[in-house]
Amino acid sequence: MNYRKLGHSGLSVSSLILGTMGLGTETNEKEAFAILDAYLDAGGNTLDTADVYGQGASEELIGRWRKSRSGDIVDRTVIATKVRFGTGPDVNDVGLSRRHLQRSLDTSLIRLSAQSIDLYQLHGWDPLTPVEETLSFLDAALRAGKIQYVGVSNFTGWQLQLFISTAQAMGVPLPVTMQQQYSLAYRELEYEVIPAALHNNVGLLPWSPLAAGFLTGKYIRDSESGRGGRLTSDNPMNQHIARQLHMSDRNWATLDVIKDVAQQLGATPSQVALSWLTSQPSVTAPIIGARTLEQLQDNLGAVDVVLDESALQRLTEVSAPTPDDYPYGRFGALQRKRYIDSSEQALREL
Repeated sequence: MNYRKLGHSGLSVSSLILGTMGLGTETNEKEAFAILDAYLDAGGNTLDTADVYGQGASEELIGRWRKSRSGDIVDRTVIATKVRFGTGPDVNDVGLSRRHLQRSLDTSLIRLSAQSIDLYQLHGWDPLTPVEETLSFLDAALRAGKIQYVGVSNFTGWQLQLFISTAQAMGVPLPVTMQQQYSLAYRELEYEVIPAALHNNVGLLPWSPLAAGFLTGKYIRDSESGRGGRLTSDNPMNQHIARQLHMSDRNWATLDVIKDVAQQLGATPSQVALSWLTSQPSVTAPIIGARTLEQLQDNLGAVDVVLDESALQRLTEVSAPTPDDYPYGRFGALQRKRYIDSSEQALREL
């Protein structure tokens, strides 16, 4: 396993983070414990969860696992959780108000069997709560030692910049990470979100790096398997995600290149897709999810897959989003290049 600094912090995290959304719900406790053990044995050290995953079941499972393992394992595990969405029936059981943050943080600490949370992430923007109120609570929690670092998730570019600029004006600690959906199938955040993150030295933690399983190569176009999974889900959001993935010619063309590169390297499509993602300049570590040990082992194999310049270029070109409207067309592409390539030539092109 490789290690990277968590954004602009001094904390080292593994280059693959284990997402635990389905642990305790989709995956039973025995297998979930085996997945957690195998991930740590492979050198992974960071677990990502949220207070709403399984209505708290994910955090509780991690807490039981921590209690059942030796102090050495517990000490070297970096815990990340999130807060924002509804955790109860009350009108104040949601959002980023001081009241909801305080109650949710205390509850998460109990569930996780922890005295402090290493990375406390805001799960989404709250348009109804002043940014100053949220930041003042986070600053107090940091000073009290209840959290060590702050992250955000599912923010737009302007929301990230406003949050950071306000924190700078208040003289409180800045967020070190941003957790966003990002993969070879979802690259639209390259328009504004990633340039904002790079400008502020905020590390990106991509969720759904395999695009809900699409980039694993398990689907076949226009087949019954291609219409399965999320397409037949009762959840409208899952159906929407599946339609976006399966109805895009660009995504199928991207998958063809992924499979070709994988065959040349003797790797799996999942490993190639993850390797491309970890090669992007904004990315600290993708968040991998695994319902089974087999899925975990496949994903962990990505750390040994190295893509050469030719493979990276093929994957980048075939999956590139192609907006035509100003300012996201050629104008936007040149702006993005500035943050990735600081050469004089790139600056002159601007």
